[in-house]
Amino acid sequence: MKTRFLMNETEPGAYAAMLAMEKYLSTTGIAPLHQELIRIRASQINGCAFCVDKHSKDALKQGETTQRLLLLTVWRESPQFTEEERVILAMTEEITLISQQGLTDETYEKAVATFGLNGAAQLIMAVNIINAWNRIGVSTRRIPA
Repeated sequence: MKTRFLMNETEPGAYAAMLAMEKYLSTTGIAPLHQELIRIRASQINGCAFCVDKHSKDALKQGETTQRLLLLTVWRESPQFTEEERVILAMTEEITLISQQGLTDETYEKAVATFGLNGAAQLIMAVNIINAWNRIGVSTRRIPA
């Protein structure tokens, strides 16, 4: 497989808009490691190898363990994830797999109870941003370096 093109070179304005959304995430209350878990889990579901590779490396640099990264696809069956992380991962899966049922009332209510309304809104944005990046990466056949 070969990369079709790089978005930042072909459509720099579109790429800049994506970077602006990414910059927004740095203003949220979402912990950097939680942001990486969102990015990795959505990327696994979407089949974006470039993003799984990039964000796994980023998570390791931030202190994430190899064990938790290996268990991320089976987080529901793994006691290594906190209750907050379980809410985040449930949101990530439900929003990423929106055609199945979308964000359920149960998960939404847990998110608001755990993170507040603004925190839940920020998490929804974080999931949507990585899903957009994944669609760019998969469409352009971006491959890990």
